[in-house]
Amino acid sequence: MNKLMKTTTLTLAAAAMSIAFVAGAQAREWRGWNIHPADYPVSTGMEEFARLINEKSGGDLEAKVYHGGVLGDQPDAIQQVRLGGLDWAVFNLGPLGEVAPEANVVSLPFIFKNVDAMHEVMDGPAGQQIADGLAEAGLQALGWYDSGARSFYNTKHPINTPEDLKGLKFRVMSNDLYVQMVAALGGNATPMPYGEVYQSLKTGVIDGAENNYPSYDSSGHFEAAKYYSVTQHLILPECLCVNKALYDGLSDDEKKILQEAADESVKVQRAAWAERAEKSKEKVVAAGIEVNEVADKAAFQDAMQPVYDNFIKANPDLADLVKAIQDAQK
Repeated sequence: MNKLMKTTTLTLAAAAMSIAFVAGAQAREWRGWNIHPADYPVSTGMEEFARLINEKSGGDLEAKVYHGGVLGDQPDAIQQVRLGGLDWAVFNLGPLGEVAPEANVVSLPFIFKNVDAMHEVMDGPAGQQIADGLAEAGLQALGWYDSGARSFYNTKHPINTPEDLKGLKFRVMSNDLYVQMVAALGGNATPMPYGEVYQSLKTGVIDGAENNYPSYDSSGHFEAAKYYSVTQHLILPECLCVNKALYDGLSDDEKKILQEAADESVKVQRAAWAERAEKSKEKVVAAGIEVNEVADKAAFQDAMQPVYDNFIKANPDLADLVKAIQDAQK
């Protein structure tokens, strides 16, 4: 099969799949993908969203969450939701940058000052611009969940300066910006599925990774990598999103139900996240993890200038969005 025929076949298959899903939108259970365990704050928010759309629609709309990545890994799930093979999900905006350039802006290291600033930006015009970019990629964004602030952890020693990363191999999510970030700090980045990180830390395939306290805890990574250094280099929102064709096939009243349910679930998830983050921190500290706060992040931030320069050079049309996010926090 030549390239043109293959592309045409995939396009027709996706269109047929979307039409079938839209036609049966009210007649079947919507399958929701989730990478996290059932007791995770993201999972709590998703379960609340599913409960609310069922309640508000009088049972006409029904959704179920499949936790723990049982419906596939994240890159595959993103494509499945875009094409309609899965109906809805919560995805970190890091991997979504691969399909929507606008989403990549929030993956620029240190672009958000803190979590509260991220909330304000994402709930405003800049968040809407990112949502518009995701819609063009087949994903209807309904709300922005928390995933906290990500920091480095490793098996060797505390990280206080960029020099402490030199020569270490760090797992990152599948996004070239994270590869550039680690390289700019002197480390070696290894994109790797989340499910492979624990064993890779145990066997020395990698020396470290980067994530928030709840993920560091729930994944068991703290058992293998006992040095957690609070750099907070990434504050990444997560997108509660549904297949765009499925969404477009709903009535205005049904769309309103989805949005109201999403808004309420965002409040539940963010509150659950704040509580879980504190508990996870307490748990890993009690387990003997050495946590160090990076007092001066200036050296880390200064090292990111080439990452920003490369991003703007490759995406000149997104320069205004980067500036808008920065200006909104002044």
